[in-house]
Amino acid sequence: MSIPHPSTAVPQAAFPGRWVGGASLLAGPPLVLAGVLLRLRFGFFFPDQLRAYEGHPGLMAASYGLMSAGWVLLFPGVALLAARIAARFREVAVWGGVLTVLGLFARTFHAGVDHAGFRLVTAEGAASATRTVGETYGAFHPFSTLNAAVMGGWILLAFGACRARVLGPLRAAALALAAAMPLGVLKGATAWSVVAAAGLCVALVPLGVATVRGGPAPRAATAAGRLALVGAAGVAMFLFGRAG
Repeated sequence: MSIPHPSTAVPQAAFPGRWVGGASLLAGPPLVLAGVLLRLRFGFFFPDQLRAYEGHPGLMAASYGLMSAGWVLLFPGVALLAARIAARFREVAVWGGVLTVLGLFARTFHAGVDHAGFRLVTAEGAASATRTVGETYGAFHPFSTLNAAVMGGWILLAFGACRARVLGPLRAAALALAAAMPLGVLKGATAWSVVAAAGLCVALVPLGVATVRGGPAPRAATAAGRLALVGAAGVAMFLFGRAG
C-alpha cells in the first residue's frame, strides 16, 4: 500500500489559475524576505525606522517597497492554496483563506501609513516626523481590527494545508511561522521576522514551482505575447499612477 504524498494534482480553480497563482507563490515570499533583510540592521520601533530613512532613504524605500509588494503579490497564491485545501476541507479553507487575505489587506494599509511617515521625514526631517507620528500612533482605524487576522490566518491556512495534504507537516509548520512576522506601522525587523519570511519561502516557493510545472507549457509565441501584454499594461499603469 503506497503512502500518499502532498500533491498539487487537483483540479485548477478558475481564479487565480495555474500561472498567476504559481507566479504569486514564486515571487511573493522572496520579496518579503528581501525587504526584511534590508532593514534588519536598524532599530525596531518607529523612531529608529524614521532615523534610518533619513540616513538611508534609498535602502529603506527599497526595503518597505519590496516587502509591501511581496504581501500584495501573495494574494493570488493564497487564493490558490485555499482552493486546493477546499477540495478536502472546505470550511477550513474558507476561513483560513479569508483571514489570511484580510491580513494582507491590513499589511497594505500599514504600508500606506509607512509611506506617509517617510514623506514626513523628507519634508520636515526625522525629529519632526517622529514627534508627529508619536502624537498620532495608535489612532483607531477599522483596519486595526484585523490584527488578529494578520497572525491567525496563516496558522489556520497551514493547518488546512497539512490536513488536506497540500503541504507536508514540515512545510505546513514553516507556513505557520508567518504568524510570527511583526505587524503594525513603521516596524523594523527582528530574528523572528527572518524566520517568518524564510518560512513563507520554504512553504510556498516549492508549491509555486510544482504549480507552474503541473500542466502543459504554452507555446513560445503565446508566452511571449502574454509577457509583452503584461509589460505594456505595467508601464501604462505606472504612467497613469504617476499622472495622479
